[in-house]
Amino acid sequence: MLEHHYLTTLFEPKSVAVIGASERENSVGNVLFRNILDSGYKGRLYPINKGHDSVQGVPAYKSIEEISARVELAIVVTRPQTVPKIIEQCGRSGVKNAIVISSGFAEAGHSGAALERKMMEIARSYGVRLLGPNCLGIIRPDLGLNATFASVHAHVGNLALVAQSGAICSAVLDWAASNRIGFSSVISLGGTADVDFGEILDYLIYDNRSHYILLYVEGIRDARRFMSALRSAARIKPIVLLKAGRHAGGLAAVETHSGMAGGSDIVFDAAVRRAGVVRVKNIGQLFYAAKALASKFRPQGKRLAIITNGGGPGAMAADRAGDLEIPLAELSPSTMQALNAAMPGTWSQRNPVDIEGDATPKRYHDAILAVAEDSEVDGVLVMLSPQAMTDPMEVAKAVIEVDLLTAKPILTCWMGEEQVGESRSMLEEAGIPSFRMPETAIELYYHISTYYWNQKLLLQTPAPLSKHARPETEGSKMLIDAVLHERRKILSEMESKAILRAFRIPVAQTMVAHTPTESLLLAEQIGFPIAMKIDSPDIVHKSEVGGVRLNITNAPAVRNAYHDIIETIKKRHPTARINGVSIEPYLARPNGRELMIGVSRDPIFGPIITFGAGGAEVEVFSDRAVALPPLNRFLARDLIASTRASKLLGEFRNMPPINLEALEDVLLHVSQMICELPSLHELDLNPLIVDENGAIAADARIVIDYAAPSGDRYSHMAIHPYPVHLIQEWELPDGRVVTIRPIRPEDAEREKEFVISMSDESKYYRFMDTIRELTQTMLVRFTQIDYDREMALVATILDAEGKEVQIGVARYVTNPDGESVEFALAIADDWQKHGVGRKLMSALIACARAKGYRTVVGDVLSMNSKMFSLMSKLGFTIHPHPDDPAVKRVIKPLAS
Repeated sequence: MLEHHYLTTLFEPKSVAVIGASERENSVGNVLFRNILDSGYKGRLYPINKGHDSVQGVPAYKSIEEISARVELAIVVTRPQTVPKIIEQCGRSGVKNAIVISSGFAEAGHSGAALERKMMEIARSYGVRLLGPNCLGIIRPDLGLNATFASVHAHVGNLALVAQSGAICSAVLDWAASNRIGFSSVISLGGTADVDFGEILDYLIYDNRSHYILLYVEGIRDARRFMSALRSAARIKPIVLLKAGRHAGGLAAVETHSGMAGGSDIVFDAAVRRAGVVRVKNIGQLFYAAKALASKFRPQGKRLAIITNGGGPGAMAADRAGDLEIPLAELSPSTMQALNAAMPGTWSQRNPVDIEGDATPKRYHDAILAVAEDSEVDGVLVMLSPQAMTDPMEVAKAVIEVDLLTAKPILTCWMGEEQVGESRSMLEEAGIPSFRMPETAIELYYHISTYYWNQKLLLQTPAPLSKHARPETEGSKMLIDAVLHERRKILSEMESKAILRAFRIPVAQTMVAHTPTESLLLAEQIGFPIAMKIDSPDIVHKSEVGGVRLNITNAPAVRNAYHDIIETIKKRHPTARINGVSIEPYLARPNGRELMIGVSRDPIFGPIITFGAGGAEVEVFSDRAVALPPLNRFLARDLIASTRASKLLGEFRNMPPINLEALEDVLLHVSQMICELPSLHELDLNPLIVDENGAIAADARIVIDYAAPSGDRYSHMAIHPYPVHLIQEWELPDGRVVTIRPIRPEDAEREKEFVISMSDESKYYRFMDTIRELTQTMLVRFTQIDYDREMALVATILDAEGKEVQIGVARYVTNPDGESVEFALAIADDWQKHGVGRKLMSALIACARAKGYRTVVGDVLSMNSKMFSLMSKLGFTIHPHPDDPAVKRVIKPLAS
């Protein structure tokens, strides 16, 4: 394994040159250089200033090219017009990293953007990586490096802060200093012309000093890289994210400040939820959430119980919980019985549990213990308002005592300051979150319970749909190509429904009549009653313009409806192109709910799926939820539950509950369409009618466009879907068929059985340890992978009972250098010497080559002669391991 990330020298430099270091008081170059000196940086430091022989007592250089020693990091604090030439000088001098503090680039308009392009062209030609421009710099407290012009220094800690705004960094540092919070890193991104969130998150995954990550985001340049890195980091380290630009005013400010489009906030929110990240709305929430995660505050659900010695504070907390849709737990009969036995007769008899103003520490103790043991409660908020009969310190001790007795998370709100400050500090030191105001406590509970729910979303890795439901993808692509060849982008309803049928989405049969007589023939063929709709590429909402007639039951009505529809459209939309009138069955479903499923393109995150209430009022009620594809059943269910319409899908007004699985199936097939059809830009299923018998799309509209050419068939998506195209079958001489395919989450049990069945020798060769079986954590890590940055291929066969059995696995993970991958291979003992290893490794190498990696490397025990034989046949070279004589390193360069 290559231990050092390729950005290590940027964030852990052993030598720094400050270009523009200054003697002029309060200039950026002066403050930044003084900060480095004052922070006690232990590496070599070189000030560069043409007009001075020394800067702040340190010998200065006229140019970076005068420095004979190696410089790992250059920090540029000069006028923007000089920066491209300075980067060129850095490149000629062998400097591989630069932080551009200077502003006046893309954020300053066209001339600044041109200057930035020139700077980046030079940087790329020399292989120089840039952080910035227009950034505050970086702080590494453990290295004694404060390379910023901030007025506040950072203490050593385990929080990593990454922000696009230098002002936010300064504000966070100031807040943290007064709250005794330390940092492993503070990284100001600025304009992200080069190094961005994705690469920094990759670096922080490998940074052992950083246990938690705080992000301040304004805009994203590379959604795939951002999502891939965010999801990978969030699997290992808790991430709390603050984003500006939630509303139009903030979005405009973001675009002015950073020069980047902020994109839709609802889509961004869906993206970070899917990445297992908690999103907050202000700096205070950012730190409260980080502190709570660090204290292992871990609610397993959202049902909250509130215990208070005052009715008013309890009501305030309950109101805020209602605002955030945090359900107050229904206390079980046994809990009510325990409370009745321990509380005065005047207690509230409900949640919030008001235990009266004269509550003693014992009363608090008994109430918390009773509530925490209730299976209907996921977390407990304990509140105290200082009253004459209250002893805040003793009550705090009682809370700490109960916290040790229960696994349920407890947070506290000690209202006030002078009488409760000391006891609140005691609670915090015991690892129990404590707040002054009930609203703040409730918001924390909301954020942390949401975080753990989002972690469940993160673990969802959608697999392909059943083999029996494989879509007719090629036919759909041929139809789309034919339409694009005709220079059309809007498909007719018949064409749209043909594609939907190809992806197994139920649709109402539709045919287009071009004359009144033809409409009569089609109506007789379909059978009465029918619905008739205008077929025009220029009309989206047909019913709004008088282009729909429903429940037509006889031939004369068909002829009249045809004429009426055509005349109405010609009068209201004289320029509209009219193909004819579509004829389809009238879907009379008395228990049907009208829903909407849509697909659109976000400028940042690409295709998104929307779901909500449908019908003619869809835009009035604005009930929609958003998800990023690909989906699985868990994610589809979560999307449905995120809408108000979901409350109508159960038993409602004497109507039976809908067939929820049928609705989920439609969402899954729409997700599959998005994955396999990069030309799909918009889809509108409205109404989608769902009842107890199933779902059917009554109307459909598809818009297509040319897809950007790419070697990655999923380049249009922010989250890499299951790579169906990598599935291959291999027939053995005895007729048995081996399937080689990417691993799926549902392979966890197969993977576990596979490892258990391996001999001790095979296990030792694979894991270099005496492992007996995989832990649950290892199973999750091995089977729930990000196909964009790692790959695991399994070889399986069907046993005599038709059960799929794993006989081998080959996997790679990206090394920190970003250019190579490290592989691992294991074959079941009974299947060695059958060519399975060679087939798996050949397929794995092809995957790595297709992704653009330069090298495949692996560490092999020196005694594993069979592996060395296979590696030699596959073109690997064998080398001594740099650190362990018992291991050899095998290396295979990959031709592009």
